[in-house]
Amino acid sequence: MSFLDSLKAKIGPAKNKVADLAQQHGGKIEHGLEKAARTVDQKTKGKYSDKIDSGTGKAKDALGKLAHKDDGTTPPPPAAS
Repeated sequence: MSFLDSLKAKIGPAKNKVADLAQQHGGKIEHGLEKAARTVDQKTKGKYSDKIDSGTGKAKDALGKLAHKDDGTTPPPPAAS
């Protein structure tokens, strides 16, 4: 068994657990992402708003893909900010 195979075998259960948690608590996670983005935007006085919005959108996208991976549905498109 190669190193990558053994690593995949160890990570598999954790990945499934994360996907389950993302399905159960997706709304709370998205709310936290939005709150963190607002806070960082305020602290930087809007200087990096475009980068913050982009990063938040990518994080929400990844969350949606992770949460909907097991049920075979496609995640909805990210909400416009």
